[in-house]
Amino acid sequence: HAQAVALAAKILGIPAIIVMPHDASPAKLAATVGYGAQVVGYDRYKDDALAIAQGLAAEHGMRFIPPFDHPDVLCGQGTAALELFQEVGELDALFVCLGGGGLLSGSALSARALSPHCKVYGVEPEAGNDVQQSFRTGQRVRIPTPVTIADGAQTPLVGELTFELIRRHVDDILTATD
Repeated sequence: HAQAVALAAKILGIPAIIVMPHDASPAKLAATVGYGAQVVGYDRYKDDALAIAQGLAAEHGMRFIPPFDHPDVLCGQGTAALELFQEVGELDALFVCLGGGGLLSGSALSARALSPHCKVYGVEPEAGNDVQQSFRTGQRVRIPTPVTIADGAQTPLVGELTFELIRRHVDDILTATD
């Protein structure tokens, strides 16, 4: 998401401030900076990235672009599955990695439209199974930021919009160990 926003800003010739954890992968950080974005770091285990990003957007008169819980963002992320279905046709099952739910909810929408019999599964780290717990209980469950090698899935709470779509269009949530 950081790289996409940074590249879009570069193409449009506008500034971008990206909030990234201090322990983000060096490759992700380098690519984001390489596209010309300013990066503001935070501690993913102590700080609230959403609050930091929204504060910076307000302070600088910029628009905040959420990483997953927005209709345009999740639909954009769902184009990954759209392209897969266009290339290979219908599938029996689709397994989608899961953090805040944008990629999964967008992919599920693509699956329901293009491969209606396809089973859709979200897969998240066992150490960070907030969506699995949420899916089982029917309510969003917040957990401490998980410690896992899956840095893109270190979210403590599934998005509100993404969770509703996951509840309606996903068959199950599975976990995997590191």
